[in-house]
Amino acid sequence: MEEQCANFDLVPPPVPAPTPPPDQTDDGNCTGTLGNITVDNLDVPPGATCILNGTRVEGNIKVYRNASLYANSVRVDGNIQTDGAAARVNVSTGSFVGGSIQIFGSGAADILGVDIDGDLQFDDNTRYLNAADNTIGGNLQAFRNSGGVSVTGNTIDGNLQCKQNVPPPTGGNNIVKGSTEDQCADFRTKELPFQFLLLNQDTGSE
Repeated sequence: MEEQCANFDLVPPPVPAPTPPPDQTDDGNCTGTLGNITVDNLDVPPGATCILNGTRVEGNIKVYRNASLYANSVRVDGNIQTDGAAARVNVSTGSFVGGSIQIFGSGAADILGVDIDGDLQFDDNTRYLNAADNTIGGNLQAFRNSGGVSVTGNTIDGNLQCKQNVPPPTGGNNIVKGSTEDQCADFRTKELPFQFLLLNQDTGSE
């Protein structure tokens, strides 16, 4: 009997896997902080706060009801959009957006020093909106906002359009290649850079 027992191999009990840290993304949802990683489309679900530091998003970012987005030095190949009364959208210096930034029917936004290939749009928002020192390939539009709008120091390839905002927007020193309209009619810089004047002169001579 002792000899038979001696032939059994003693198998050590399984070692439980370490508990992983809490996920900050779940099926494309951001509910915490993401660093220098690449993801597809990204959603900020209702009530959540998403912080992006150097993150690349190959699709779109959508920010839902009562959610907040803080994006620092990010690259977004698509759009950044609010969907149903987001609380806040902040996109800061060093960020690139290949599509548009669209803040519709939401709260506050701070868009600072961002390279935007498409449009920057603020429509029907209820808190303070700030657009400063951005490079915008399309239009900058602010329509029917009620928390205040500031538009300062942007370079805009398209038009700067502001309508039906109460209180009226404030701002200035924007380089606008298209038209400045309505409440933002006087927001164009008074002295255009020498390079911009040369570009217009070359275009007109063709």
